[in-house]
Amino acid sequence: MTPETTNAATRGEHGRKRSERAGGAARPSLYDEVTARIIAELEQGRAPWVQPWGALGAKAGLGLPKNALTGRTYSGVNILILWHHVARAGFATQTWLTYRQAQEMGGHVMKGERGVTACHADTFIPKAERERAAQDGDEPGRVPFLKRFTLFNVEQCEGLPEDSYTGAAPLPEAEIIPQAERLIDATGADFRVGGTRAFYVPSQDYIRVPPQPAFFDQVNYYRTCFHELGHWTGHESRLAREFKGRFGSNPYAREELVAEMASAFVCANLIIEPTVRHTDYIGSWLEVLKEDNRAIFRAASQASKAADFILAFRDAEKAEAA
Repeated sequence: MTPETTNAATRGEHGRKRSERAGGAARPSLYDEVTARIIAELEQGRAPWVQPWGALGAKAGLGLPKNALTGRTYSGVNILILWHHVARAGFATQTWLTYRQAQEMGGHVMKGERGVTACHADTFIPKAERERAAQDGDEPGRVPFLKRFTLFNVEQCEGLPEDSYTGAAPLPEAEIIPQAERLIDATGADFRVGGTRAFYVPSQDYIRVPPQPAFFDQVNYYRTCFHELGHWTGHESRLAREFKGRFGSNPYAREELVAEMASAFVCANLIIEPTVRHTDYIGSWLEVLKEDNRAIFRAASQASKAADFILAFRDAEKAEAA
């Protein structure tokens, strides 16, 4: 998503208010702006939540973006906005602050630097609603809204205290789902945790996934693990599916569809509800399904076999414990 940027030279409070009032045209709501950015990413074949452990272009280490003055970490859509901007600009730190906060800390935003628009969710009580509640003797209803504000990376500032230029906030503790961990361990698959990509290497029969705390929503670590285990079941020593074709090709898309459905089946069995899907493959999946009206039946059948193969390890473990 290409963040909205604001030049440091225009950040005066009165100047901002004048620019908002001038022109006559209604300013787009921040809901529309953020949604439009995400739509633009999707239209270019990129979805920030498909690989929810961050972007490879960023120099900064993995972690949550934080505010230099308060030390608080940002949340929600602001994480997506700021992570994307770190990767796009090549910043080495994920520490941010407003124009005024830079001044409060004894520094300033360098001339010509452009900030990124973030948002803060809040609520208010309209005057008419407050009057109605007073008349009726009940609680007034609150109206939600988004407030925009501009952030600058500390690398865009001068004169800040040295400790302001530290790295990203530490990642949270892993959110363990015991039944998923037990099943992964029971498979005996060669799992290697680290890096920024998830993949299975058939020739060497191993799986690599990013560390769980690096995921936006940690539950998606397990969806990713079971997706890669879906590929793992296709090894010649197991269910012997064919691994061929380059990224985007029909054979590649077919195998990805099998692995994605296998992951969904396993997660459903374990009562795990992931929040993302591999939307970067949707285009090629649609192409496969439009060309062959039996493809979905074959893929679903293979996915069921893959899921059953994985879940059999859990059943075997239960039988041994009985």
